[in-house]
Formats: sequence, structure tokens, C-alpha cells
Amino acid sequence: MKFIYILHVWVLSLVSLSHLGTGARILAAFFCPARSHFMMTHAIIRELVKRGNEVTFITPVSMGKEELGPNYKEILFAPYDSWNDIRETTKISSAMELTDLPIFDFFRMVYTMGIHSTDFAFEQPEIQAVINEKNQIGKYDLLITEQFFNEGALILGHLYQIPIVTLSMSGYANYLSQLVGIVSPWSYVPHKWMAYTDRMTLWERIGNAFVSGSEDLYREFKYYPKQDAILRKHFSNLLARVPTIKELERNISAILLNTYLPLASPRPTSFNMIQVGGVHIESPKELPKDLQEFLDEATHGAIYFSLGSQVRSAELRPEKLKIFLKVFDSLKQRVLWKFENETLPELPPNVKVQRWLPQGDVLAHPNVKVFIAHGGLFGIQEAVYHGVPVLGMPVYGDQSLNLQRGKSLGCALVLDYRRLSEDELRSSLIELLENPQYRSNMKEASRVYRNRPLSAMDTAIYWIEYVITHRGAPYLVANGVHLPWYQFYLLDVIGVVFFIAFVTIFVLTFLCRKSLSLNLIKSRKNLSQKKYKKN
Repeated sequence: MKFIYILHVWVLSLVSLSHLGTGARILAAFFCPARSHFMMTHAIIRELVKRGNEVTFITPVSMGKEELGPNYKEILFAPYDSWNDIRETTKISSAMELTDLPIFDFFRMVYTMGIHSTDFAFEQPEIQAVINEKNQIGKYDLLITEQFFNEGALILGHLYQIPIVTLSMSGYANYLSQLVGIVSPWSYVPHKWMAYTDRMTLWERIGNAFVSGSEDLYREFKYYPKQDAILRKHFSNLLARVPTIKELERNISAILLNTYLPLASPRPTSFNMIQVGGVHIESPKELPKDLQEFLDEATHGAIYFSLGSQVRSAELRPEKLKIFLKVFDSLKQRVLWKFENETLPELPPNVKVQRWLPQGDVLAHPNVKVFIAHGGLFGIQEAVYHGVPVLGMPVYGDQSLNLQRGKSLGCALVLDYRRLSEDELRSSLIELLENPQYRSNMKEASRVYRNRPLSAMDTAIYWIEYVITHRGAPYLVANGVHLPWYQFYLLDVIGVVFFIAFVTIFVLTFLCRKSLSLNLIKSRKNLSQKKYKKN
């Protein structure tokens, strides 16, 4: 019996060692310089390495301090300075000013950043070495890259002849419709950068259709040609024929979306669109002693205030800063505030400021009752996960959409930072603190968000491994990706219908006129005959 047990353990050990020895070889290429995006990326890279895969990570944001071991190789390049593009295209100097930016100017800014950061990345010697490496075929099993205006990175999958999985940090987006080959109805699917819900008025549907359609046309006739030009610039000497961005996008096997219900409203989806929202959320860790004591001693509860990594609280206008300080001073709750200037003058005794705070661990504390946020998707996910109601002040991008979704679920209130008043801020905070319905609604949203067949991370890893195992799993991809845009939206069918209708109306009109003309001639003839008989 003992021999059988030893044999069983030995066989299991061999199986485990065999599994470790057959880990995939993954190339991960991320060009976007936004640090917040790497919350999702780093979490997945970390887990892939932990599970025995070899990962080569091309990145402007290092993970070197984590010492992930021999299976992790980092190709670090200098981050692109996106603020040059922001200043040139918008004439603003801080993220807070993006609130006033018209949506089509925001479009132009983001797409310009994507084009320039892609071009910049291909010029870096570290990435040139990857592009010009010999014996590329068979070196890697998969390319992972970001689905965020750096589509040029997809060409690495073409060079190395490997399937592609992309990560969409902002979850669903209008442009994903053509990319995965499904039609996303503009009647109830709001554009990512519009402050709408899935229940739009007539005028909101008109605005949503106009913005969504305009983006599709902009990508087709302006953005894609510019990305194609970048590829020709950098790869014409390497390839006999440089593929277009559209052709490269057809090789995407799966898109991991940073979203999950109830934060995303129901909509048509494809087999290869995988929801893994919250993949960056980890089990709460112990807080530093000063933070732990500050929150433990908050007998009336605490408010957590953070505007994320891109928007800085220190850039608040002096008159707005004064409103926050005055309102906080009037509350019995404690306030923990991520503020980049720790020497903030006239700080009320119930307020603690710190340059950086472990947000997830803070929100997990039972005494935190309200989260004042700008509505970034990662922060909203953490608030929902830990069941903390949100007071939102959107600044740009998808923040308004995220907060409107929270408001529609009854677990958030939304303020306009530009028109913020002392009375409005105070009444909103008191409403969230004292009305138990908001916390109850958020707890319900948290239960829905957590209730999954697999964890977000296990889901992400499963589908990455699935694509590798099934050599790109082409049957996941809808045939709609191969259709030109006019066929995709049935414009050719609509054109034929209008043509047939026009021809039918024309023929009927001609026949009617011909018939009337004949009847008129016949009537005149009869009249002439009658007059002749009389004479």
C-alpha cells in the first residue's frame, strides 16, 4: 500500500513538472504611456509568469522591481510624452481642463496620441531589435497587446506568425463593433465617451448615432490610413508587402474586456469578446499603521477621496479646493484624501492627505462609507467590488458613462465639477452617508459583480491558454470582420432597396403619366367626334 502511495505521488510530480516545462512563450507589447492602463496589464503578466509561462514584456512601465524570475524578460523603452500632443491639439495645460473639451476635439486628441505614440515606439532601438530579430518563426506562441489606439503593434503577430489576444482597458467601445464583426445598436448602446445610459431619449439617440457614426468614418478614412502609413514607413524594407491595420485586426483571436455586469449594460457580443473586469483586484492587504489607525478610529465612518493617477487633486482650482476643505471641516466623518501636495495649508483636523494611497486596501476597510472619485473604470470597479457608494465628478473620456451607469443602478451620485457649490457637495455627501439605500444598492451590485463561474483572472488565463492551444481558435471570430464597412452596415443592401424603390416609383409614375396622357388623348378624340356629329 505504501509503495502504491509513493508511486502515485511520483506520477503526480512528473505531471506537474511536465506542465511547468510546457509553459507557453508569450510576447507582450504595450506602447501606451498611460500608467493606469498597466494595472490590468501587470496583473495578467504577473499571473502568466506565476503559472509557468515565459513572458517577454515590451513596455514603458517597468515591473523589474517585482523580481518575477527567469521566465520574465523585460524590454523597457522610454515612455512617449503624450502631454505634448494634448497641449498642441487642445491648448490646455492640465487634465482638469479636459472637462470643457468638445467631444470631437477629444477624438482628435486621443487618435493623434495613438498615431504619434505608435510611431515613437517603432523608432525605439529596443523595439527595433525585436522587429529585426532573426529566426522569428517558432520563437513565440502568442502576442498580447493593448486594444487602445496603438494598432500598429499588431504587426508583431504578423512578423512572428502567432495568434493575438488584445486587452481593452476601457471595456466595450464603439469601434470594437467592426473589429469583431458584430453590429452594435446605437439605439441603446451608448458611445463610450458620451454621458448616456442604455435608456436614451430621442435627442440622445440622435447624438449617440451621430457621434458613433462619425467615429466610424473618421477611423475608416483618416485614422487607419495614418496607421497604415506608419507601418509602411517602418516595415517596407522588411516585408515584400506590408499588411494594412484592417488586415492585422482580422488576426485578433480574442479581446479581454475590462468590464463585467452590472457595470456594462447588455448588448450584442461576439464569442471572442471576453469580460474580465476586475482582473486587477487583489485580496485586501494590511494597511500601513498610520492609515489603519486613522480609519479604525473613524467612529462615524470615513470618506475616501481620489481622482486617480491622471487627474491630480493638487490641480483643483483654489476656489474649488476651498469648497472641499470647508465641507470636510463641517462633517463628523474622517476624510482620507489622495493629494499630491502633502503640505496642504488649513487642513481640517478630520482630514488626512497623502501623496499615494493603496486604494483597493482602503476601500476594503469597513469604515469607508463613500468614495469621491472621477469615475475612472478601475476605481469604479474597486468601489463596486468592495460595496462603497460613489460621489462622482467626471473629467474626461469614459468617466461620465461609468458614473451614469452607477447612478442608474442607484449606487452613485454625479456632480459637475465646473459648477460645484458648497451646498451641493455637502448635501450630496450627506445623502450618500445617511440614506442606506445607496449602500444597499451598491452591496447588491457587488454581489452581482463577484458572482461568476470563474474569477476574473482565471477567466483571462483560461482564454489566453485556449487561444494558444487551438492555434488562434479562428472559429471564435465572426465573418463580419472580413466585410468592408459599407457591407457591414448593409449600405449596399439599403442602396439596392432604394434603387429598386426609385425605379419602381419612376416606372409607376411613367405608366401613370402615359395612361393619363392616353386617356386625355382619347377624351379629346371622343369630344372631337361628338362635335363632328353635331355639325
